[in-house]
Amino acid sequence: MTEPQDRLAPRPVLRSELLHDGMIWDVVRDTVDLGDSGTVRREYVRHSGAVAVIALDDEDRVLLLQQYRHPVRSELWEPPAGLLDVAGEDPWTAARRELAEETDLTADRWWVLADYLTTPGGNDEHIRVYLVRGLRSVPEGERHDREAEERDMVARWFPLDEVVEAVLAGRVRNPSTVVGVLAATAARARGWSGLRPADAALPERTAED
Repeated sequence: MTEPQDRLAPRPVLRSELLHDGMIWDVVRDTVDLGDSGTVRREYVRHSGAVAVIALDDEDRVLLLQQYRHPVRSELWEPPAGLLDVAGEDPWTAARRELAEETDLTADRWWVLADYLTTPGGNDEHIRVYLVRGLRSVPEGERHDREAEERDMVARWFPLDEVVEAVLAGRVRNPSTVVGVLAATAARARGWSGLRPADAALPERTAED
């Protein structure tokens, strides 16, 4: 028996149409050749990708931010996170920037905790989740001036096990929180062994990457 592993296996795209040129993401329609299964049309969101950071202190408390998310009309508890929307910026650099901008913290130790696809049936967004420890405050004069939804974010430290219970009870639903705290709990049970280095390569996204 082989171990489970996703496999990049693109089908020929006969036609691709841009339906919406968005500020953050686009909507496209592809006509795809599935071979013996015929030809289908699929509409999906084309996304730049994102990063998220599970920050743990020495007491295994995790830092979460309460942020308003308009599409679901809810304030969600989330880890620090952000888009991969700066040209040429690698995920680790983006994650360090987002951690500093959203929490006024930097971290001495970084690992890749998990990679996941948010909605593979409807968009191509990939999120890399990092685990960080050894946290330090950003000097007062170097802190980021937060705007829009970020301006009203509330930061709070929660015991990791408490957040896991909230996830299992359905009280916390942000996907990066769900993936991140469950992965962190699994990693802790293994003595934090087997985590990938922070600069590990991203999984392939398309045949052109």
